[in-house]
Amino acid sequence: MKRFMTGTAVAALMALAGMAQAADLKMSHVRPQDTTIDKELRAFAADVEAATAGDVTIRIFPASALGDYTTVQERVSVGAIDMATQPAGAGADRRMQISSFPYLANTWDEARAIYGPDGPVRNVMAELYQAQDITMLAAYPVYFGGIALNTEAVHPGDPSQKNGIKVRVPGIKSFQLTGEALGYIPSPIPFSEAFTSIQTGVVDGVIGSGAEGYYASFRDVTKTYIPANTHFEVWYMIISNASLADLDAEDQEALKTAAAEFEAKRWTVAEEDQGTWEAKLADELGAEVVTLSDDQLKAMSDKIRAEVWPVVLEDVGAEWGQGILDQINK
Repeated sequence: MKRFMTGTAVAALMALAGMAQAADLKMSHVRPQDTTIDKELRAFAADVEAATAGDVTIRIFPASALGDYTTVQERVSVGAIDMATQPAGAGADRRMQISSFPYLANTWDEARAIYGPDGPVRNVMAELYQAQDITMLAAYPVYFGGIALNTEAVHPGDPSQKNGIKVRVPGIKSFQLTGEALGYIPSPIPFSEAFTSIQTGVVDGVIGSGAEGYYASFRDVTKTYIPANTHFEVWYMIISNASLADLDAEDQEALKTAAAEFEAKRWTVAEEDQGTWEAKLADELGAEVVTLSDDQLKAMSDKIRAEVWPVVLEDVGAEWGQGILDQINK
């Protein structure tokens, strides 16, 4: 009987040990359920569960259900939320504005060199996250940003003209300055309040997203879309250092491998995906998608680089920021 009890105890301890290694992680993102990123993250979660033989499960919380992305980043930093795939919040560190620096990339090839594996911005963002006790697992290229309006465009390709249109911008200095330089009246409003602000006429449009984002979150208040390439939108898949440390070495490696594959696949489809969403704005919503010439896009880029870049560089640290720009321009 004594030997039986000992064997039973050992079996129970082994079972408990196995349970202790299992991890149920929460992942936040900013888009509604069944949008592109939501489906891709659910596929990623399934891949991780399979690769870890069920040791690691990831529950997806769409539509900022766990809080605004700036709040979520803070909670990931302290381990209150495990994971997120979302824009970088510059509230914790103003240098994170470098990720959304306006007109930093002009083509998809340039964007991949800057934000993709071993890219200058990618590397420095990983360092900035790590200083907040967060590990970056992957970059998620979304689109080149544009401007969505609930009214007709006014001088959409001429940044030298004031158009008198008030637009919502994120609470990030680079977006505020970009909106003003392009002739708009920028109004910093949290993302969670942006739709209502347009619906009630507080503002007449939005800067800070792109075709997919406007379709997902602002489709009912978008009459005009201007693909101005205001910035390259990239989100980051992040995990709390504490949550990562709770996984054993094998599961950590499986998670990182799945994240790398998730990112690699996204780079192959992101450009085509952007065109698909621009077409949906026009074909499904009846929005006017303004066509801008290369000369008009260059005029916008030149003005932003001349007027906005110096101010934003001062905000993030001129020497630090210029060092990154120098790496990009090599």
